[in-house]
Order: sequence, then structure tokens, then C-alpha cells
Amino acid sequence: MRIAVDAMGGDRAPQEIIAGAVEAAKVLNLQIILVGIQEIIEEELKKHNIRNLPVFIQPAAEVVEMGESPSKAMRRKRESSIAVGLRLVRDERAQGFISAGNSGAIMAIAMVTLKKLKGIDRPAIVTCLPTIKDPVTILDVGGNVDCSPLHLAQFAIMGSVYSEKVMGRKRPRIGLLSNGEEESKGNELTRKTHELLQTSPLNYIGPVEGRDIYPGEVDVVVCDGFVGNVVLKTSESLALAMTSILRQELTRTFLRKLGAWLCRGGLKNLKERVDYSEYGGAPLLGINGNCFIAHGSSCRKAIRNGIRLCAEFSEQKVNEHLLNELDRNHEIQKLLPKKKLWKQLKERIITKETPEDQETEDPA
Repeated sequence: MRIAVDAMGGDRAPQEIIAGAVEAAKVLNLQIILVGIQEIIEEELKKHNIRNLPVFIQPAAEVVEMGESPSKAMRRKRESSIAVGLRLVRDERAQGFISAGNSGAIMAIAMVTLKKLKGIDRPAIVTCLPTIKDPVTILDVGGNVDCSPLHLAQFAIMGSVYSEKVMGRKRPRIGLLSNGEEESKGNELTRKTHELLQTSPLNYIGPVEGRDIYPGEVDVVVCDGFVGNVVLKTSESLALAMTSILRQELTRTFLRKLGAWLCRGGLKNLKERVDYSEYGGAPLLGINGNCFIAHGSSCRKAIRNGIRLCAEFSEQKVNEHLLNELDRNHEIQKLLPKKKLWKQLKERIITKETPEDQETEDPA
């Protein structure tokens, strides 16, 4: 299996990205294609012993900066490391692509290069958060800030497949993030999405609150990208704050230091459970290919684990299972907007017809 890695993307590129990719080549039995400025990659590889390792270089002439506009990057930098890496997946020269670079640019270029899966309106970024029990899958965490009920319903389908095939959950429990568990709570988006999900064959358990995420009573949490990104960033910040507070309190006195030394094994496990680098990266679900987005500040450990997840995504044939699940949820998919319908609506606006003049389906 060959995984393409954006050597130029991320706050710690290229040093940590290349180091993580080399580690992956050593321990994961994978071929690694480093994509980026050839001279920079070659110079960095001199610091590592890659003799007999399946590490290759795919030159790319340009780099998308972290703060760059995704639309401009897509139009003006057609030979960027992101664009070249995604074309490797499109042309089946690599089975997956991972980048810690500009997430907006990755999503925009992936949609143009790899296209969307049939039956998907919008791709979603999915990630996992630690809980008291097993990690919970949450989506979308930043790909789409404005969503319709149909988009959220599709996110639920995609999240269910990912949770089952990659995370190993049998018949995952799906929850819709809201401000209350009652059906009357939430905004118009969550209420209409709730009605949609009730008609699906998914294991939908209803609306859930933010406090329901971390006890581990739900396997997949569905929300729009605006809310999901806030949840993700708040969770990361809280984990760092709690780790720092714990360290301060355990080093205040000699007895506490002694107790911390005796508990060092448990504290190490706690750190690993809340460390984002253990999860590596977030797949972009809904595109016709395998693309992972890693944290912008990813270290070598995060890149190595992200490459591992990217390979597992391909091995488990997640996209094939996703297409089957979309077909199984045909009642939801019937709500996909039809070109003919939009043409009718456009003509109605032009001719100023009233709703009573002509019957149409609900475009939502």
C-alpha cells in the first residue's frame, strides 16, 4: 500500500512531517510518497536512515500557506503539494493522502480532484474524542458551517459507517447534538434533522446534549461544522488545561510528588487518552477517495498514527460500505435536490407563479 504525505503542510513541516512518515515506513509496512519541494525533502531525509526503506519523493513546485484563501489556492496553485498529492490518489498511484496543511484548501481541492461520492451533497470532516468508555466519532468538525437537514442526515450515515468499519462499533448509536434531549428543543435545523433520522434504518437514539458526549453513551455525534469545530477546539483546550492544572497540583508538596511518582503509570495512560496525536488525523468523508486531514501542529507521532489510520481506511474499503449504506437509506436520499426541480423553481420565480399554480416537491 502506498500513502502520499504532504511534506510541506503544517506548523512543524517539513521536519516533523518527514520524521513521522519515516517512522511509519519502518513500522507499518507501507510505501510512503513524500510530496513537496524536492530539494527541501532531500535535505531533511539526510537526517534519517532510510536505507532499504520504501520512501519516495514526488516533486511539487508550490506550497499552500496555512492562512491562505482555499479558493485562491485551488485556482492559482495547481502544482501545490496538496494538489499533487490528491492527484496521486485520483490516478491510483497512491491509496491515500494525508496533510497537516490548510484544511480549507485540502477540502476544496479534494472535492475538485477526487469528486464527491454519488449521493453525497457535502463531504464532512470526522474526528474522534476520548470518553470514559470508548472514543466517540463526531462530525462535521469544520468542513461545512452552514448545513441543511439533509446534510446532517448524510453525516449520520457516513459517521455510522466510519464508526463501524474503522472504530469497530457494532450498530453504532447515533446522536444529534442539540441543547436538550426533548424533541421540542433545538433550532429549526436540529428539529427537521431529527424528523429525517427517525425514518432511517440507522441506530438513531435521538437528540443528545454536550454533556452526553464524554460519558460514552453515544458512538456518533452529528452536528454542523460550526458547532463541531467549537466542540473540538474547546475539548482540546480543556484537555491541555486539565493536564496543566493536574501537573501544578501534583508538584506542590513533597508528598504529592511522591504520590504522583507512585501513580506515574496511570498518569501516563491518562495523557495518552487525551492526546490528539494518538488519533493522528481526521478523514474527509464523502469524497471519492481517501484523504486525511491532520492537526496543524501535528508532531511525528501524530503523522505516524494518521498514516496508519489512512491505510486502515483503505483496507476496510470504507467508501464501498458507505455507498451501500447510502443506498440502504434510500428514503433520505430521495430528498436530494433534482436539477429538474431547481429548473421548475427558477421558472416559477421568473413567471411569478404562486405555490397554488403548480405542485412541486419540498426542495429541502
